[in-house]
Amino acid sequence: MIFLASGFDLSDANSQIMIASAVIILSYLFGKFAEKTNIPAVLMLIVLGILMKLGLDSMHIDLPASSLQSALKVLGTVGVIMIVMEAALDLEFNEEKFPLIGKAVLIALLSLMFSIGGIAFVLQQFFEMTFNEALIHGTPLAIMSSAIIIPSIGKLSKIKQEFMVYESAFSDILGIMVFYFLLNMNSEGIQKASISFGVSLVITLVIAIAASYLLIFIFKDLKGHIRLFLLIAILLLLYSAGKVFLHLYGALLIILFFGLALANHSKFFKIFKKEYNPSKEKDPIAIIEKEFHLITLETAFVVRTFFFVVFGISITLSSLVSFNVFIISLAILVVLYFVRIIFLRLFYGKDLLPELFIAPRGLITVLLFYQLPIDIKHPGFDEGILLYVIIISSLIMTGSLIMESRKKSKLAIPATEATQEQSNADDTDHH
Repeated sequence: MIFLASGFDLSDANSQIMIASAVIILSYLFGKFAEKTNIPAVLMLIVLGILMKLGLDSMHIDLPASSLQSALKVLGTVGVIMIVMEAALDLEFNEEKFPLIGKAVLIALLSLMFSIGGIAFVLQQFFEMTFNEALIHGTPLAIMSSAIIIPSIGKLSKIKQEFMVYESAFSDILGIMVFYFLLNMNSEGIQKASISFGVSLVITLVIAIAASYLLIFIFKDLKGHIRLFLLIAILLLLYSAGKVFLHLYGALLIILFFGLALANHSKFFKIFKKEYNPSKEKDPIAIIEKEFHLITLETAFVVRTFFFVVFGISITLSSLVSFNVFIISLAILVVLYFVRIIFLRLFYGKDLLPELFIAPRGLITVLLFYQLPIDIKHPGFDEGILLYVIIISSLIMTGSLIMESRKKSKLAIPATEATQEQSNADDTDHH
């Protein structure tokens, strides 16, 4: 802090650039550390934000809560779009995957609905709120975080990775849809909200299919160096316009469908099943997919970095020392894992590890928390509950991934020894 005390001006543009650059560099290092330890980089980013808050407090610098919340809303929205896109581009869509996709969607939906109900019951034991209000408050906490899951499961088998990517992506999308449905139901009643939901879903699917087809068809022949950010801008515009003007519940479906269509263009649209001669020309859509995947991955990294750092800065530290907040958080976690083990056992199979414990909460939970209307939000429902649930669920995931890694190492040792013994035997026979 010596350099801060010696005239480091946070209002200066160069100082802000230095801080932003340092945060990105640290985030990269956190990611490398996470690969070695399985500790989610997200937790380290939140801790970094808390430490930055303590530094700001020591210098008597107070950042307005409204500014932090606005930044979180923008970063969170862009972040979830990029993360869902990143997930969609990684998924192979064919008939062989349908059973896996079906299981993932079913488990995501049922776990979400029963978790919301269970959390609502817990919240009513601690706060005075109607059941509808408790459902609305419980929804953000019931949604799994693809922002944490997707970067953390690289060492799992391909089938387990695909299941977790599908489940977490659909948990994000379905969770957002349910959240806004409950808000509408609270203000308009269940009948109007249900009709609005059905109409919104149909419109969303039509836009998703039409936009995916048109964008891929147009961009495959578009030349220039700025086409990828132009494509991102159009997708962000479609998402935001759908939310603002059409009040679409599932605008993320547009992003998900586009990513799947781009990654699997030859399967989605017959018109794109053109045979390219490798010696003369390359598939232009495949080139776009490869470049777009890279830029989406890096954009998601940057946005996710600043989102969780800003969240750490925005936390009211006094809420973390509340015993009541801690007990509520533990009760919510018990509900989440109890519901998860039931539906994984019913629809996924007997081999539940480590998937059972890969259920962290994160970006969407925080984003929707700040979307709670002031007239509904209970004053006792604060960031402390979110932070405890995010941290503990992430640590549980970390422990399960470490145990899975050790189990694989133990299994690999006998296999290596057996291979060596066979090699020695072959050498003996040869001599």
